[in-house]
Amino acid sequence: MKVHKKTRTKNEQQSASKHLPRNKWRVHNKKMRNYDPSHLSQSPATAKLEHLLGNKQKFKLKRLQKAFPKTVSMTAEEQVRKKEKVSAPATVPHGHTNGGMEVENCSESEDSQEWRSYAKSVLQNGTEKGGRGGRKNSTSAAPEPVENEEVPKYHAQHDHVQNHTVLALQQGQSLCFRGRCLLTCLSGRVEVLGFTIEQGQQPYPLFSPPSHCPLTITALEDCSVSTKNKKEGRLEAKAIIRKYLSSEPRKRLLGAVDCGSCVVLLQPLDTPLTRFLTSFSELDQLFDINSKELRSQAAVQDPALSAVGVTPLHGPCSRGLVASPSYREALSSLISAWEGDFDRCPIILVCGAKNSGKSTFNRHLINSLLNHTASVEYLECDLGQTEFTPPGCLSLSTVTEPLLGPPFTHQREPDHMVFYGQTDCQVDLDRYLDSLKTLWRHYGGENPIVINTMGWVKGLGFQVLVDLIRFFSVTHIVQLSYGDTLQCHSLTPEFLRSAQGWQTHPPAQPTLAMEPANHLTSRSHVLLSIHSEFEEAGTAGNMRHQRSNELRDLALLGYFSQLQSPEPGPIRPLHCFTPYQVPHSAVALGVTHCEVAPNHILYAANASLVALCCLGEKVSGRAGPVLLSQIPICQCVGFGVIRGIDMARGLYFLVTPVSPAALRQVNCLLLGEVTLPKMLLTVQPGVETELPYVTTDYSFDIPGAGKLHVFKGLKRPGYENAKMKN
Repeated sequence: MKVHKKTRTKNEQQSASKHLPRNKWRVHNKKMRNYDPSHLSQSPATAKLEHLLGNKQKFKLKRLQKAFPKTVSMTAEEQVRKKEKVSAPATVPHGHTNGGMEVENCSESEDSQEWRSYAKSVLQNGTEKGGRGGRKNSTSAAPEPVENEEVPKYHAQHDHVQNHTVLALQQGQSLCFRGRCLLTCLSGRVEVLGFTIEQGQQPYPLFSPPSHCPLTITALEDCSVSTKNKKEGRLEAKAIIRKYLSSEPRKRLLGAVDCGSCVVLLQPLDTPLTRFLTSFSELDQLFDINSKELRSQAAVQDPALSAVGVTPLHGPCSRGLVASPSYREALSSLISAWEGDFDRCPIILVCGAKNSGKSTFNRHLINSLLNHTASVEYLECDLGQTEFTPPGCLSLSTVTEPLLGPPFTHQREPDHMVFYGQTDCQVDLDRYLDSLKTLWRHYGGENPIVINTMGWVKGLGFQVLVDLIRFFSVTHIVQLSYGDTLQCHSLTPEFLRSAQGWQTHPPAQPTLAMEPANHLTSRSHVLLSIHSEFEEAGTAGNMRHQRSNELRDLALLGYFSQLQSPEPGPIRPLHCFTPYQVPHSAVALGVTHCEVAPNHILYAANASLVALCCLGEKVSGRAGPVLLSQIPICQCVGFGVIRGIDMARGLYFLVTPVSPAALRQVNCLLLGEVTLPKMLLTVQPGVETELPYVTTDYSFDIPGAGKLHVFKGLKRPGYENAKMKN
């Protein structure tokens, strides 16, 4: 009886070719079968090899072969074990003359053994080592670095002519990355750090440096798809791709797009901020992967994304923002409170110990609220890690754009700002609280407000926190914690009835007649507790650009990057800008953090960072500088650098990005503990002689003289011993 092979019709062959891409392994298989039918086709091992290379695993093999062109090398022990296994008689299926199957013991020829060994090594590299769908080899050696490699969940193609990349994501797929880029949503909807970006919106800059949690672009369900049929949606997405990609990359991306795809445009991000920061040798890798991601080989080499400054991450490092269940519940409750579940405008205070995730939660919360309202108010109470201003400031800002990067990427002028001058408030708690009261008077109560607090939650810091809750009539308290124990007492309404503040005291004990009123007072706010579950919660960052002092320097550099021209060109150092000439008699000069002798104050002010403030009274002097006897609480419009002082003409030379209109209102210069980043002084290109204000020939006898202190991240032995005991 003859057995006839089933042949496909022409239509079936065309349909199959649409779903399966061209595979070089299948072409090679055809050539191998046509090579010598009298020799190879009669070998049972060759028949099995054809079966292995012709099955469905060809698609997986090709995709992994692209990412890893080198095959996995085998140890000598594996090769010996494999030769012994191959040389033994094998039990293979053999075709019978009548079309049936029978089992037969036979020995393989030498060429069949070589083909079998080669096929197994390739399959180990593609399926067994790939970690996706392959069986684990129990006799293999130690796992190779490619063991946890994942097939990308996105499709990206780069257009070299227009220098941009088109990224296609299916619903639920995401891209976690390092780097920076400009994102425009072309079709569908995507979410980045809680903010939804839809088709037709403006481009948004994304900054994902290793100093902070990596950003993730997640494709969302498109609400407009339900009104279209699948064919219309697919045609619309393909029309967009044809518009932004040339013919060659377009062909490779069209097959991965359907009606539910989200298509975004990624462009290189070149701004005065990025050019200024990366001009310093210490910051030239500011947006690259960190050392931990480098050791774990978390970076994915994708030329289409690398061309626009994006490095995809995979494995454990690609988790992005780790949101615990309590984190998501708190976020959902606050959104519901703004949408009408609460009787008044939400006043949200976020508190917690250092490194508990307050800043990241604030940005996520603000971005989520901006999906439902045009603006969100933000009150900055943390002097050390400010969000919109250089450190040492308390400010009230109106946020209308999403925060898609760390603080140094979105330095902006707040609505109201008070310069405190230090990175903590331990020296003068009363001036700190009075400054915040001054800012709070400017809050209108029409928009939701997020209040960021310090990480000082013990001792006097906890008393100050209790004062802030009472001063601002908070409606929601978000308290973050980590580990097994709370870092401070739970801020329940019942506890606050008896808590002692720095300036406030607990209310009097209620009488029977006052019982109902105080019952309402005890429910005056909602407490939302969040347990942070991200890696290294509660511990200070120990990698580059993660320490507090480095982040403060980055914020100052981000602020002074506003001096650079918006047009591409060479970077201009501070000494290249023409300074403003300010008469000594027109401004008052003061120091916020210490006492300085009047005859030494100009030495301290020269080449220093100063806050440009506006006093309520007129300043006038006859001869010499005007000095303040006490530190005022007044409006601050920005910062500048006193580049030089001319005693003969009585002038300050000031370099600042503040506009001339705002400078006309300035009549006070305040010096604080916050200083200029050292790299601004030590790196001054274009100077042929000695660097201004930097010398190695100095005397400690001169008041104010001293070395440049360099923080190397070293910790005291006592601190390490205490940490090990805990």
